[in-house]
Amino acid sequence: MSATLFDLTGKMAFVTGASRGLGKTFALALARAGADVAITSRTLASLDETRRAVETLGRRCHRVVLDVRSHESIKAAVAEAHAHFGRIDILVNNAGCNIRKPALDVTWEDWNTILDTNLRGPFFVAQAVARHMMAAGRGRMINIGSVTSVAGYAGLGPYGASRGGIRQLTMSLAADWGPHGITVNCLAPGWFKTSQNAVMYENPEWLAYLTDKIPLRRPGRADDLEGTVVYLASDASAYVTGQTLLVDGGISVNDTRALPTKKA
Repeated sequence: MSATLFDLTGKMAFVTGASRGLGKTFALALARAGADVAITSRTLASLDETRRAVETLGRRCHRVVLDVRSHESIKAAVAEAHAHFGRIDILVNNAGCNIRKPALDVTWEDWNTILDTNLRGPFFVAQAVARHMMAAGRGRMINIGSVTSVAGYAGLGPYGASRGGIRQLTMSLAADWGPHGITVNCLAPGWFKTSQNAVMYENPEWLAYLTDKIPLRRPGRADDLEGTVVYLASDASAYVTGQTLLVDGGISVNDTRALPTKKA
């Protein structure tokens, strides 16, 4: 097997929600593998740190304003990235949000915020990018999902629904766009500490309980996802499409029904 299978030199990646957290991790992993990167957020200033880190790796980086809840913003952002680099070879559909509440407390607005951001937005980002990939006759799409697409957790009803939708959407788009040389897969992280859930990791009792549920006996680290995103973006995964790849330390094979999600 040749190491060039994982080489992204000459490729251009479009990474949404790349100002921090896992989105930043994905952008840097692809840059280390050789890709130039367009990174998005709702504000340009929030992308400065990621841009500097990508450029330090010797790769080109372009910041783009994108609000995935706006169709016009999506179309404009994808058009700008394509105009700047002249191509889009890789999409990492990462932008998302969560509102953690018991099901009885979820409001109509909460539901719309989560589903519009986590499901409707990624579909229309993929649609806009697909038009360019079809013209090129190839492309790699990576939708970022979650272990909640295969397991239920209290307090995460709308979020789990949105991530389950991403899993199903991935399969549908893979069937739609496969004839055009485009692969579409879902990278589904397990429990990783992010800005959205950091407060939960400050509770030693909850962290110990979580760790006991994970066969590898630890929550995920950002670098646990780097190899997977590069694999799905590269020629190494050329015959892989419509799949959900769980990177979760094995928690999805255990009974998670009793996992607490809201302890201060």
